[in-house]
Parts: sequence; C-alpha cells; structure tokens
Amino acid sequence: MRLAQWRAAMAVLVCLGSAVPAAQAGLFDDEEARKAIVDLRKRVTAVDDQGKLRATELAALNTQLTEQLSALRRSLLDLNNQLEAMRGEIAKLRGNDEQLSRDIADIQRRQKDVGQALDDRLRKLEPVKVAIDGKEFMVEQDEKKGYEDAIAAIRTGDFDKSVTLLSNFQRRYTASPYIDSARFWLGNALYGKRDYKEAINAFRTFVTGAPEHARAPEALLALANSQAEMKDGKGARKTIEELMKAYPDSEAAQAGKERLASIK
Repeated sequence: MRLAQWRAAMAVLVCLGSAVPAAQAGLFDDEEARKAIVDLRKRVTAVDDQGKLRATELAALNTQLTEQLSALRRSLLDLNNQLEAMRGEIAKLRGNDEQLSRDIADIQRRQKDVGQALDDRLRKLEPVKVAIDGKEFMVEQDEKKGYEDAIAAIRTGDFDKSVTLLSNFQRRYTASPYIDSARFWLGNALYGKRDYKEAINAFRTFVTGAPEHARAPEALLALANSQAEMKDGKGARKTIEELMKAYPDSEAAQAGKERLASIK
C-alpha cells in the first residue's frame, strides 16, 4: 500500500514540476525542486526494492514450507505403512499365539495319555504279593500269569498244555518262588497224561530239591502211585515207607499206609 502511495505522490510531483513551473518557482527554486524529486525517487526505489526483497523472502519461505510439508507427508505415509505392517505382524503373532496355545494343549493331552499309558505299563511290571503253599512271595506279574495259566490248564484237564507251560516256566524262571510248586504240578500233569516215568522223575526232583516243602509228602505218595501204575510194586512200597518215615504225621503218610495193602 505504501509503495502505491509513494508512486502516486511521485507522479503528482512530476506533473506539478512540468505543468506549473511558474507557480513552483514562486515556492521553490529549481535546485531544491530537483533535490526533492531525486530524494523522492530514491525513497520510492527503496520502498520498491524492499517490497521485492520481501516478496523473494516470502517465496523462499513458501518453498521451504512446501518442502517441509511434503517431507512431513512422506513421513506420515511411511509411518502409516509401518503401522499397517505392525498391525499385520501383531495379527500374525496373535494367530501364532493361538496356534501355539492349541499345540501346547495338544502336547499336554498327549503327555497325559503317555503318562497314563506308562503308569499302566509300570503297574503291570510292578511285582505283586502272592501266597504259594502257605507262604507269601513277591513275584513279577508276567511270572505270576505264566504259573497261573499252567495251573488253569491242569484244572481243565489239558495236561499236555500244562506240561508244556510248566516246562517253559521252569526254564524261564529258574529262581522263581514258584519253582518248587511248578515242579510238583509238573509231576501231576505228567501223571494226568499217564507219562508215569517222567512223573516219577518230576516228583523225585521236587522232593530232593525241597524236602521241607508243604507238598513234599503229597509228592512222595504221588511218586509211589506212579511206580504202582508202572507195576513197580517194590519201588512203590519203598517210597511209601520213605514217606511214613520222613513225614509220619502227614495225611499223605496215613493214606500211604492204607495204600500199602493194595500194592502187589
């Protein structure tokens, strides 16, 4: 606004200087008028230069602000892209976390199943207490089953199977608490299948190995009966005499004494 006013004033002065020189001569002399005009022109030029300078500064400032605004927009765009990428990563991590939770739950279920199966297996392997011919022993479960299967075969009259099972049992469990009872029942199974010769051997092995066993008197009586079946009366009588001498108070000794009368 000032620039325009200065320019207008200058124009007025120029016009006044050219149109009314006579009137001006009355107020100012020529030298003073020229000085005034030159001074006015300098002021107008200075104001104009100042305006141009301000316009240049404003343009530079505008350019700088524009560049800064563009940089800020680019930064905001990059930041937005980073946020979107982070959201994707977070969603992925959440999905992974959910999958991990499911995997952990599945592993825990499997561990529980495996642990239960292991406990069941260990229980099957743990020794158990059994009572055999008036005595208690700790035996392995497979050992117990093997013995009981052999005895069950005798009870059903399957003597061939029982002989096989008892023979295998003695070979497998040589130090088993069942071993003496297994020998006794092997003699009975052999007697049941009428293999008297082997029955005699089985009963004699049993009595020799376990003379203090509760079933030793029964074994001697069964041995004498096997000898009698083989028509060895002399041997049968000798065995009964052995029975009566070694176990005089046993029921087997009383039965053997009564059996003597029928042995020829």
